Amino acid sequence: MSNSSRTFVLASRGSQLAQIQTNLAMDNMKSLFASSKADAIPKFTTSFMSTAGDKNQSQALYLLGGKALWTKELEVALIEREVDMLVHSFKDVPTVLPEGCIIAGIMEREDPVDSLVVKKGSPWKTLDDLPNGSIVGTSSVRRVAQLKRKYPELVFQDVRGNLNTRMAKLDAPEGPYAAIVLAKAGMVRLGMGNRLTSDLAPPLLYHAVSQGALAIEIRSNDEESLKICQQITHRETALCCLAERACLRKLEGGCSVPVGIGSSLDGNVLTITGCVTALDGSKHVEHTITETVASEEQAEVVGTKLAITLIETGAKEILDDITVDREMKIKLAQEKDEKIAT
Repeated sequence: MSNSSRTFVLASRGSQLAQIQTNLAMDNMKSLFASSKADAIPKFTTSFMSTAGDKNQSQALYLLGGKALWTKELEVALIEREVDMLVHSFKDVPTVLPEGCIIAGIMEREDPVDSLVVKKGSPWKTLDDLPNGSIVGTSSVRRVAQLKRKYPELVFQDVRGNLNTRMAKLDAPEGPYAAIVLAKAGMVRLGMGNRLTSDLAPPLLYHAVSQGALAIEIRSNDEESLKICQQITHRETALCCLAERACLRKLEGGCSVPVGIGSSLDGNVLTITGCVTALDGSKHVEHTITETVASEEQAEVVGTKLAITLIETGAKEILDDITVDREMKIKLAQEKDEKIAT
């Protein structure tokens, strides 16, 4: 326990959800010292900033270069000691961090499942209820790839923006969307859980790696921050999320790669399922591993083993096709931008 009177600055993106999550982390840290009789105890404050992902709301995530969109500016501020801790939605954090940065804390996970939200006033509750040709909004190729397998008659269309923006686009009377797919955790944290009409749970839809969890990133040489973050880390969440991230790291995926995951920990027994799905839903590779783990390192070994099995059973071909597709779309987007510029 730190007896320092230092003030720790917790930073995140400026969205309403990011601010709620940062305050949640700060409250957890403050509670560690609530009963302290020491004269000098740490203080905590917050700082919020806009990232490249927040600023570019027009292009599909598929073309924008991955998860660093949400973290790069924050990490610059961390490295330059303008702030001390970054509070992230763990699913937005790249699996390889900048030199000098580490994940020091992983807070207890909300339900990681994806959920359906239908347009306000509509009678539908589930994807099965939607008429053929209905437009379902999501910015995730992972969701589209998996859902196309069961619902080829639905039209999946990109929808960008923070949760409030996406909800406004959904509910707009003249808007095209019959429904959108969102992470349940964010809606619950925003106090909008009442709008969720059905969960899209595995095996229909495997969620994103680390979805539902909050992670604290610090400078690797900041011992005081490390000690505080370790005390708010939730063991089950940490082991599951680190296994999931190890799987994704081995598959070399980013937020635009349709890697789905699901994991659970029973005592020391970790069960993890991973899947890779072709963009059109035509190919799908899925595998489950169950092993005993006693440390974060062992959990990461299990996640890596799962990725190797997926690669050996067909995932590599799917990911190679996706890479070619993305490069072609990036080229077309660049050519379009050049024409507009001239």
